[in-house]
Amino acid sequence: MITHGKSIKIFAGNSHPELAKQIADILGTTVGDAKVSTFSDGEISVDINETVRGMDVFLVQSTNNPVNDNLMELLIMIDAFKRASAGRITAVMPYYGYARQDRKAKARDPITAKLVADILTAAGADRVLTMDLHAAQIQGYFNIPLDHLLGAPILAKYFVQKGFSSREDVVVVSPDLGSVTRARKFADKLHAPIAIIDKRRPKANVSEVMNIIGDVNGKIAILVDDMIDTAGTITNGAQALVDRGAKEVYACCTHAVLSGPAIERIKNSVIKELVMLNTINLPKNKMLDKFKILSIASVFAEAIRRIYEEVSVSKLFED
Repeated sequence: MITHGKSIKIFAGNSHPELAKQIADILGTTVGDAKVSTFSDGEISVDINETVRGMDVFLVQSTNNPVNDNLMELLIMIDAFKRASAGRITAVMPYYGYARQDRKAKARDPITAKLVADILTAAGADRVLTMDLHAAQIQGYFNIPLDHLLGAPILAKYFVQKGFSSREDVVVVSPDLGSVTRARKFADKLHAPIAIIDKRRPKANVSEVMNIIGDVNGKIAILVDDMIDTAGTITNGAQALVDRGAKEVYACCTHAVLSGPAIERIKNSVIKELVMLNTINLPKNKMLDKFKILSIASVFAEAIRRIYEEVSVSKLFED
């Protein structure tokens, strides 16, 4: 609980008000009185119903689907609080949309992750707090401080508590070559070996498993990824693991984007349990019995407390 005399305010957009409330409860405060609505033509309106002059303001807003609406809400809220003379504005973005467009993959591609960083800064954000950017180099796209929290320790702790760290038949699997570092750190916490799925992606949101590097025969496999979007990668990978002798397959991710055919794919897949963090507010109509959702509220609350009290946040970056 915050005890010193500085002023702090937590506000929420429409993308994840429940998470904002959880964070505020942990900090011993309440979510500020602000309303984000739309005019009849779809334009976004922001009403701040309390003073924020000179205060340390934290705006909780994930930029998931509808990504453009949620992003515009955040930008307009930042502008409104800036013009209301807030002392410092931190954009708390548990999920950073457009993070996959982080480089030019082919000629004439935009680098939208950099564009979003620029417009957040131009809108008036003084700082950004986020979790598990799809590409770590996005941290360098900002000319303002960015704190990058990690979701893997929360996920690993869940499996440790279930006793997976004391078993000899567990293998942690990276769904692609880009996630090997994440899988290795996750495996260290479970004292387990790793395997790697070698895949190719002929076009966006389509993946094909080419080969599996490592021993998965007779093992309990845990697939670890930063996000699951259409679930093609994770479900194809899970099936490939079973085809190669894995006896059970679990999966986990930080960001449950779950767009398009994702729910149906996961429902019909061999995945026994999918463990996710609540960086994105998952509607009740998307919930399955095999889903397990863990809260990130305590990690973000601690980060906010440290930023607010101007003490080191670096401990929270440790895996």
